[in-house]
Amino acid sequence: MNLATNYLGLSLRNPLIVGASPFCDEVDGAQRLQDAGAAAIVMRSLFEEQIDHQQRTLSYLLDTSPGEIASGVREFFPSYADYPLSPNTYLEQLSHLKNTLKIPVIASLCGHRPGAWIDYARKLEQAGADAIELNLYHLITDPRMSGRQVEDEMLETVRDISGTVKIPVAAKLSPFHAAPAQFALELEKAGAKGVVLFNRFYQPDFDLQELEVHPQLKLSDSSELLLRLRWLAVISPHVKGSLSCTGGVHRAEDIIKALLAGASTVQVVSVLLKEGPRVLTQLLGGMRNWMTQRGYEDLNDLRGALNLKRCTNPEAHERANYIKVLQSRAI
Repeated sequence: MNLATNYLGLSLRNPLIVGASPFCDEVDGAQRLQDAGAAAIVMRSLFEEQIDHQQRTLSYLLDTSPGEIASGVREFFPSYADYPLSPNTYLEQLSHLKNTLKIPVIASLCGHRPGAWIDYARKLEQAGADAIELNLYHLITDPRMSGRQVEDEMLETVRDISGTVKIPVAAKLSPFHAAPAQFALELEKAGAKGVVLFNRFYQPDFDLQELEVHPQLKLSDSSELLLRLRWLAVISPHVKGSLSCTGGVHRAEDIIKALLAGASTVQVVSVLLKEGPRVLTQLLGGMRNWMTQRGYEDLNDLRGALNLKRCTNPEAHERANYIKVLQSRAI
């Protein structure tokens, strides 16, 4: 049975990718993921703010006297708890992973607007990254900023990074775009070789005792897959590049659904945090069983079979289905 797939021009042995997470912070841990069946790994994100902070720090050190540095150094440097991997250690870890693993290693940059931090993409390439996943995370709180402005900045960022490196660049999106399909096409024109659907915004909660706002991390579950399936199915007939599904993949059935919608790969994180590397082997086994029972010998035979163009009931992806569902239930 052939589970091989192509993602961003990279040949992968199967569609299972370990998404951006702390799993790659230790080489031994990444090795266990590879042995369990991971076809590629994405390093945790290196943030635009980290890189800009490092550059400001360097400028500060060059322009400040030794006495002043000693008195203010504790306040100036970021906490290691906030940034487990500094930009320099990130490059070192990337190099270690490449020297150890046989599967592709994808670096992750998190930013949204053009800036000097984009130059770091070249350093990631030089350190051995097989590709770059650009996490276009931007939560807009300024009411004066339009959606068009936000997307124009993102497109310019993708254009700059794609023009800086020779390795492929994938754009990771949130679901909060007015026209995701059209934006995916614009990203492709800007140089992106693939799109990752979707980023998860971590919602803060209110502490009623302390009257403070607290961040919280809630792991995904399979119910989150449905949003990804709809947009994978809508977008996949129109793009030439790769699509990757992230968020809500916990079972072999979830992987099959994402592939039927048009994904080339799926990314898993939450299920690994819950169950450990062994779950990768179980997911692959479940995929093989499903394909065997239905007579599939090649992954490519089922990819996109239920997307908007190929499914027998395209209205199920569109507004007509919304009306039908609401009219068929007592709400």
